[in-house]
Amino acid sequence: MSAHNFVISGFADEIGSDLEEQLDVLENLGIDHLDLRIVEETNVLDFSDEQIERITTALEDREIDVTSIGSPIGKIDITDDFEPHLERFETAIEMAQTFDTEYIRLFSYYIPDEDDPAAHRAEVLRRMQAKVDRAEAANLTLLHENEKDIYGDTPERCRDLLTTIDSPHFQAIFDPANFLEIGVTAYPDSLLQVIEYVEQLHIKDATFGERGDIAPAGEGDGRIPETLAAFKARGFEGPVSLEPHLTVAGPMSGYSGPKGYEVAAEALFSCLENVSATYE
Repeated sequence: MSAHNFVISGFADEIGSDLEEQLDVLENLGIDHLDLRIVEETNVLDFSDEQIERITTALEDREIDVTSIGSPIGKIDITDDFEPHLERFETAIEMAQTFDTEYIRLFSYYIPDEDDPAAHRAEVLRRMQAKVDRAEAANLTLLHENEKDIYGDTPERCRDLLTTIDSPHFQAIFDPANFLEIGVTAYPDSLLQVIEYVEQLHIKDATFGERGDIAPAGEGDGRIPETLAAFKARGFEGPVSLEPHLTVAGPMSGYSGPKGYEVAAEALFSCLENVSATYE
């Protein structure tokens, strides 16, 4: 095992839209990884060739690595046409290869409000399996995030996806705040259902319940220190990514601003230090 348990990363678009501002704040915080989602209000799957070249150069100059492609794949209705979305997924694969990361973040489709998610299980699995097959061929790993209102929003359905597909190229993100927002206890209940599949942590905290407030790590009901301690005990060495959403929590992105992001980062560092976890 290396000297470090956790690799700190973050969704830098929560700092601001400008690339240089994003990288300045990360550098000042000593963070040398980022999850690539939005730059200059452009989603990673819509970058122009010029943007790709400029972002690649800036990251190389600052020696900042890309942890994951923070794609919106799977954030469409399960009743929407799949083929165009599968084509868009091919762009996510290209971006992972371009930015030299093995991970693509994705979701498991919005379920119509009045429908029983179980009625859509077979189609969700068909779509996810098609993407996992492509990821396996490209030697990439898809990370499923437990987002509110998608098929895999409960720990039980997350586990169903992970165990049914049963591929090393399909693993989990653990986002405690997202579980809290659907009225499910994040730690230990949800974590116990998925912990063996988790390859990335998203760090945002929240108070319990649908109207719960987003909070810096350790200030909500997510029991972030206990969660970090559980992963430390497992010898986890994966990415721990800031996604604080302290100002705005939207369906496709969030925003914290430079100061809010610094508050969120310092709260995470404090949680890690409280459980004697080392990080880089």
